[in-house]
Amino acid sequence: MYRVFNNYVDNPPPYDGKPPASLREGEDYQVSHGQTWYDSTWRGPDGEEGAMMEYYDEWSLPIFPMDNHFSSAFISLGDKAYFLTYDKDRPQGMPPICQFSDLNHPPRRDFIKHLPYSPGDSLRLGGRVQGYSFWTNPQPSKSPIQVGASPDRTEDGAILFGYAFESEWTPDTVDKSAAPYRHPHSFYFSGFPLDPPNAPMVSQNFSDFAMVRPDPSETWDLVAELSGGGKILPACNLFGPAETGAHSSARMAPTWAGKKQL
Repeated sequence: MYRVFNNYVDNPPPYDGKPPASLREGEDYQVSHGQTWYDSTWRGPDGEEGAMMEYYDEWSLPIFPMDNHFSSAFISLGDKAYFLTYDKDRPQGMPPICQFSDLNHPPRRDFIKHLPYSPGDSLRLGGRVQGYSFWTNPQPSKSPIQVGASPDRTEDGAILFGYAFESEWTPDTVDKSAAPYRHPHSFYFSGFPLDPPNAPMVSQNFSDFAMVRPDPSETWDLVAELSGGGKILPACNLFGPAETGAHSSARMAPTWAGKKQL
């Protein structure tokens, strides 16, 4: 994951690996790592469909108005999503698990049909990827204000959401019997632009993508394990001020939960 905080306006995603050479690691962007598991065939006891887990090592997803220097995970089971933190670096006041959303299901396998194709995003990497992206409209219930990551619309209060696939069809690295397919390349989006976490532009670039069924004991079963077998979980407090050190500035800034007074 690349958190780009300087010179991002002139260096829009998608990025072919690290951001362009004109940007310097540590001065213009930060690199961190994680892992994603996904199973569209998962079924819950009440008929829930689809499961996904995203794990962020040492640096959490920078979309919240707080210091993101801690490990975390999101687990989505059907429509319910959970936020996990870990003993090794859990921020003071945060629970091991909380209810992130009651309506945040894992992406469907055909989710890309809901994103507009961006020729500019695709050509930025010489056609090696197929990019799909748009900037949200700061006004609720309005259509996106732009297709494509460039020009940057952060200062307009918009939020970027983009995804790229490799253009070439290639075999899976594990399941040799699977038909070749376009591997996911990157997920690029607006983080929370104020400091912390100072993340106006973020790109998650995929590596070692392979068709391997996740181990439930290391993924989905963690929800039941941490929740103590069905007890009511506290709601997460991540988008607004909290005891965890969320941003206390009175400035306005867009978040994935909508524009908030922080």
